[in-house]
Amino acid sequence: MAMYTIEINETFNVPRKKVFALFADHQRFGKMLGAPVKRIKDSDQADPNGLGSVRKIGIGPLSLEETVLNFEPDTLIEYAITSMSPIKNHLGRIRFSDTPDGQTQLNYTITFEDIVPFSGKVVSVALEQGLRRGIKRVPKLA
Repeated sequence: MAMYTIEINETFNVPRKKVFALFADHQRFGKMLGAPVKRIKDSDQADPNGLGSVRKIGIGPLSLEETVLNFEPDTLIEYAITSMSPIKNHLGRIRFSDTPDGQTQLNYTITFEDIVPFSGKVVSVALEQGLRRGIKRVPKLA
């Protein structure tokens, strides 16, 4: 099957801690994307949205679950789809860093493979458009 990569790089004039908090909080992340998101399993760490937490995105049979695989406060969130999905080998990696002038640099990369031949292109385009639209809301929501 084909491998797909989405890469989004954005810079915000918002403190890194606030940008990270927006992406880390499952419910606020859903508001940013304009999609229903609910944390269905808390992390065993201090932050309930941290390592091992699971969020459900979508409604009913059109939903999927993502599990946080790596969580470094204010620096990194990695997650994978861990439920039935039209894609496989999914990995989302969101890195947060400071620019020399004090802004926040976001590097959001998603990789996955399609299961049904050629369906990955449709998923990739829709996912990237949704993320880019949501990321435009970061300055207001953070």
